[in-house]
Amino acid sequence: MNIPMVLAILFPPTLFLTGASVLTLLSLAILGVLEIRGINLKYSKFVNTASSSSSISFKVPSRVGMLLLYTPAFLVGVASFWLYPADDSRFLFLKSAVTIHFFKRLFEVIFIHKYSGKMSLDTMIIILVSYFFLSLSLIYTQTFNQGLSEPSIDLKHLGIVLFLIGISGNFYHHYLLSKLRTNGVKEYKIPKGGLFELAICPHYLFEILEFLGISLISQTLYSFSVTLGSALYFMCRSYVTRKWYMSKFEDFPKEVKALIPFVF
Repeated sequence: MNIPMVLAILFPPTLFLTGASVLTLLSLAILGVLEIRGINLKYSKFVNTASSSSSISFKVPSRVGMLLLYTPAFLVGVASFWLYPADDSRFLFLKSAVTIHFFKRLFEVIFIHKYSGKMSLDTMIIILVSYFFLSLSLIYTQTFNQGLSEPSIDLKHLGIVLFLIGISGNFYHHYLLSKLRTNGVKEYKIPKGGLFELAICPHYLFEILEFLGISLISQTLYSFSVTLGSALYFMCRSYVTRKWYMSKFEDFPKEVKALIPFVF
């Protein structure tokens, strides 16, 4: 009995799809609400927030933590090509998008981002488990559609376009952020260039576009719940990020929004 057959027995399709969709949406929404209430995931500029006293005291260097939390999700994507060698183009595009997404994350951690601080262990574990489950479940839930008729409106090609726009825009704005820390500078600065002139977290906006692209490639209930939940979380995280910049920089331009230029 192979691994896909075991998974199918342990997690019947209807039970898994419904439960995973609801759980993912609620989990991401709850994380977003906690961000608004000041209980932040402790990495980047929020590593030393007031809620840190409730965190596990052990911390790891940020680069090490980021590598650890992205690697399992990437390996799931790589393994999916061996576990599910299907000829279906939609499934192939989905596996490729998920794998490329986390490969890009690892590439940025190694070659683009500049780190100066540490990440709390509890935050690393939460994000690691979340990304691992996200990668695994996006791919696994797609197996239930194998052999079924295609949706009456095929959105996978639009999804590919949105995914490519999202991943390119996200990478570009991460690159701009990395340029703020030249010559060993560790202090935070107000980001400039690109859509940073209009919103403080355009990299989040493009990541939402990535997930929207993936959900259109997949066209499953679970993939759309991931996109909606991610959008809710990023809206909340960008809101508190904007508040942080406004509290730290008196010259922060008030017209710069949190996530969506001119809107929010």
